[in-house]
Amino acid sequence: MNVMRAVVAGEGLLPQEIARRLTARGNPPVVYALREEVGELSKFALELLHFPRLELKAVMEDLLQRGVEELILAGGVPKTLMYHPALLDDSARQLVQSIRDRDDHSLLGGVVAYIESAGIRVVQYADIIEDLLASPGQIAGREPTEREWDDLRYGRDLASQVLHLSFGQTVVVCDRSVVAVEAMEGTDAALLRAGGLCKGGVVVKMMRIDQDMRYDLPTVGTKTLVTMARAGLKCLAVEAGRTVILTPEHVRRVAADMGIAVVGVRHCPSS
Repeated sequence: MNVMRAVVAGEGLLPQEIARRLTARGNPPVVYALREEVGELSKFALELLHFPRLELKAVMEDLLQRGVEELILAGGVPKTLMYHPALLDDSARQLVQSIRDRDDHSLLGGVVAYIESAGIRVVQYADIIEDLLASPGQIAGREPTEREWDDLRYGRDLASQVLHLSFGQTVVVCDRSVVAVEAMEGTDAALLRAGGLCKGGVVVKMMRIDQDMRYDLPTVGTKTLVTMARAGLKCLAVEAGRTVILTPEHVRRVAADMGIAVVGVRHCPSS
């Protein structure tokens, strides 16, 4: 018997793909869209509720009223929301204020603990989209050059050291020098900032080793590659097995057209 599932959908295509696959399996989820535009999400929802602001209390009350047993969190909800109290309801504001260290790991962990304290299980979605997880080795585009491989290894080792501090999911390296480290601004802004400082840098995107696989898997798609091209960055390394490659056939085509190398790597052995 199918369990009652719901998806809290942030920005991006990932929540839609998860809802589409659940629906195809005969278990359409209730979707809570915490995003500006709903798009085509409603096509793959048992019912869709749109929340342009973070109304945590209303979402929780609806989840409990429906008897939802399992909840999937997917898509981007900007951390900068905590600096805009008008976009949060009282429950969300109180939750943020109760968390001392407001890095991504702590904020998401606090939200998950709040949900699970009400008896709703937050479950991972990796098994639903297993075929979209990055494989080790070349994924798309050309092979990295020898210089890019050197920068790639340097960036991977660097990321393995800083990720436990809950920032630096994306780093940009050029000639074994750190050009940009992603913080609150997000991946695209970090890439464009790097492009203003160098051309031809290597982008490395990874997860902290102890990061909860139930939510917040790094995700890349054609938008990432287009932003890289705008910034003059020509090589992308993602963590194999723990990075989602959205629309992989489009990623392969765009990478080939733009001359971008895309490869899957593992954490460095010493991490």
